[in-house]
Amino acid sequence: MAKQLLLGNQAAAMGARDGGIAVISSYPGTPSTEITETAAAFPEVYTEWAANEKVAAEAALGSAVTGKRAMCCMKHVGLNVAADLLFTAAYTGVNAGLVLAVADDPGMHSSQNEQDTRMIAQAAHVPVLEPADSQECYDYFKYAPQLSETLDMPVIVRLTTRISHARGFVALGDQVGNFEKDYEKQPAKYIMMPGYARGRKVDLLKRIEAAKKLSDSTELNRIEAGDGKVGVICSGVCYQYVKEALPHASILKLGMVYPLPEQKIREFAASVEKLYVVEELEPYIQRQVESLGIECIGDQVFGKAGELSANLVKQVVEGVDAPTLPDVKDLPPRPPALCAGCPHRGVFYVLKKMGLTVFGDIGCYTLGATPPLGAMDTTICMGASISMAHGAEKAKGCDFARKSLAIIGDSTFFHSGMTGLATASYNKSNITVLIVDNSTTGMTGHQDNPATGKTLKGEYTEPLSLESVCRALGAQHIRVVDSLNIVGLQAEIQASLNEDGVSVVIARRPCVMIVKGQKNSLQINAEKCIGCGACLKTGCPALQRKGNKVTIDQTLCNACGLCAGLCPKQCMEGASK
Repeated sequence: MAKQLLLGNQAAAMGARDGGIAVISSYPGTPSTEITETAAAFPEVYTEWAANEKVAAEAALGSAVTGKRAMCCMKHVGLNVAADLLFTAAYTGVNAGLVLAVADDPGMHSSQNEQDTRMIAQAAHVPVLEPADSQECYDYFKYAPQLSETLDMPVIVRLTTRISHARGFVALGDQVGNFEKDYEKQPAKYIMMPGYARGRKVDLLKRIEAAKKLSDSTELNRIEAGDGKVGVICSGVCYQYVKEALPHASILKLGMVYPLPEQKIREFAASVEKLYVVEELEPYIQRQVESLGIECIGDQVFGKAGELSANLVKQVVEGVDAPTLPDVKDLPPRPPALCAGCPHRGVFYVLKKMGLTVFGDIGCYTLGATPPLGAMDTTICMGASISMAHGAEKAKGCDFARKSLAIIGDSTFFHSGMTGLATASYNKSNITVLIVDNSTTGMTGHQDNPATGKTLKGEYTEPLSLESVCRALGAQHIRVVDSLNIVGLQAEIQASLNEDGVSVVIARRPCVMIVKGQKNSLQINAEKCIGCGACLKTGCPALQRKGNKVTIDQTLCNACGLCAGLCPKQCMEGASK
């Protein structure tokens, strides 16, 4: 079969399919999203977006326990949400294979932290595979369900941004076909009350010992002999850096990173004069190598923050710079910004004007924290906005709460905002929650969510009403307003701040990127423009100052009208693209 040029994530989806995965439940999160989106095109695989990663992992476990191989996909911080399931599923085991695709983000390209999934997996006693290119993504995801069944435990396949989003040639293999195991009632295996769980912990430790033996024998962990002067232990994308930077080095290339192959590590260390461990983020491998009494060089020279590179590896090990490309003129900086016509822009213009303390959340609207809007005080994790606003009200009192609010998106609200709202209602908080409903999960690529009325497979379903859900969770005052109606929005927010109890304002307008049909644009009448800059305070990328005037880039403008509503001279006029 001819090779295909695939993203690591695309290859992962194809490997999972060919490995017999029948059910995939996920929550979108960069850099993992394309795995599930690719799999959605496979008719033999059921795929869905779950409300959050915990639900996705539970759905996948339900499939595995009852006999169908399953997978859930998430970014690294999503594993925090699914950790409750992960730690206990290691005790119970799986019946049919269960795979968790977890994509870490060294360098924090699109994440709020840089945590290392290997550390969580070690704590949970869950085996981890780590591919180093697109071909290995295919091979490892195809193998992972079988490994899961062999060990009777979940298996994590750890990706990183550079592996997920790099392309490589992939040779596909055969599919294992329709795979199904019988389901048997086994209370002592699947009911984790203390009496049963104690026995399962002992059994888990036995299974991990079996995994250790497998790690020493598997071809996923291999030694590539070099000149013996320098030896490097590495995995994932770091293997690519080492191969490029140190062509003469001996390499222990790890494909199974938990448990580590202790005997193979000892043999490799004895065969080289100087040993390095090259890994991004935590010195996870290094610590375990040192625990075997083996001296090695690792985080003390490579650090524990950000990404590595072939150039950095070469500089550290050989003290020589790698060949560089000719100097090119620096490109102008391009900070992230809300899209032209984004409905969130009007929301943050109002919030800044009102001078409120704003507890933020995770989504496109996080960009409301950037200049010139600068209208957000905190962004921690999904769902934190409502809970933090509630905690602040209890700490600082009602007067503070009347000058602050929580802002959260529609998808994030269903992910983890509902419990915060229920807690605030239950404990008689006086807070205002602003839900910015743009009818999509925008930041990760416009995925549907429970409020959109459409599934991942494109099937129509009954949309959940934000108003009804908020009312059921105890919100006493609910208002709905157009996100770009800045006068009405400010009035509704102020009215909510003045109310007692929990108030919800839903600022609703679809994301401009999902609106179908012809999009118009505006232009500025230069004769009317006085260059006051009122429109520039919105931070719209379509607006540009030229001399003492403002112009509109009509290739970007979507005629949302926000700037027109702010212009004191009514300079904006309609134009066709």
